[in-house]
Amino acid sequence: MKKLLIATSALVATAGMASADITITGHAAAGIYSGLDFTKAAAGLVPTTGTATTASALSTVTGALTAGKLTAAVMPTTPVKATDSQKKAKQEAVAEARETLAKAKVNTSSTLKTVADAELQLAAAEADLAIHLGSAESKSGDGVYSNAGVDFTMTGATDNGISFSASVNIDAGMEVDTGDFELDGKDGGTAGLGAVTMSGTFGTLTFDESGIDNLYSDATTHDVSYATTVGSVALTVGHSVGAATADTDYAKATSFSASTTQSGMAFTLTGSETASGTSASLAMSYALNDTVTITADTDQVAGAESVQTIGAATTLNGVSVSVESANNSTWDVDLGYSAGGFALTYGVDETDGWTATATAALGGGATFAAGVNDEDSMYAGASVSWRDCYALS
Repeated sequence: MKKLLIATSALVATAGMASADITITGHAAAGIYSGLDFTKAAAGLVPTTGTATTASALSTVTGALTAGKLTAAVMPTTPVKATDSQKKAKQEAVAEARETLAKAKVNTSSTLKTVADAELQLAAAEADLAIHLGSAESKSGDGVYSNAGVDFTMTGATDNGISFSASVNIDAGMEVDTGDFELDGKDGGTAGLGAVTMSGTFGTLTFDESGIDNLYSDATTHDVSYATTVGSVALTVGHSVGAATADTDYAKATSFSASTTQSGMAFTLTGSETASGTSASLAMSYALNDTVTITADTDQVAGAESVQTIGAATTLNGVSVSVESANNSTWDVDLGYSAGGFALTYGVDETDGWTATATAALGGGATFAAGVNDEDSMYAGASVSWRDCYALS
């Protein structure tokens, strides 16, 4: 009798559960690299603070400093747009760290660990300053990267029309960011929770702790966002839960985006509110015809002068040309060519910095990609994606 009651209770409980589709996809990549920027932590390259207790460990740390690799273990993982006062504070921190290291080297009572820790602190301060100034601190050596991952996506809907989705991913191996010529470092192979969304007639709510882009800066710092449409205007608001600090003032913010198209002209207003003030950008684009598009925008970061930019882009017979110029004496020219699954790009700016990339579709979801830039950074390798590997409901 007890077994029957238990079974009946289970049927009642499961009757209220929504059915869901679970889709499993996979991806993998492998190749070679040289001289990529370190902008994210690469675990295991050098000892961290407090572990340099022997002459051998000190040699490892010093060698890493000389090779410019130490910052991979200590620099911030999230780029920051700093205010002038924050930049000044970072510069003062570097000066203080240099003075501390100099004193440690001449002090006869200093141990190997004391000197190593001072070197680590200096490297951390220099890397922190570099990331706040928007420049890379160091370059990788030559290496090989290989990585693979699996993504699980679950979708479903309630009886009253609310749709839910969630994802879990597992990634492992050495990763590179081919778009920015960056060495991201090793992924630990642990499972990570992606965004959880709820959608309906009310709009879309997204929850993802420190995983949602700031709509103005593109820094991945928001925890929650809401998107809806009012008439012809698409609105999105993102928010970071938690108090801002001196280092995360720009990251911890509320941002917004509003976009609409009127009479063939597309307008997008984005902004971000922080303790330092409001930053905002208004962009416009207009397609003159099927091949030529004109763009313009005005952008003002909190506490700085506004910057106006105009540009034009055209594509004809697989050849693309894009030109932009701003009133702060910056400019960009990008050229491209694509045909039959093969694409070439070349870009140059006012600093004579240039990048060149090539991609080719290999079929079956596989792509070959290679790139080189003016800083002697390069990568070459292949990637493959498997979509809709498995689905059940």
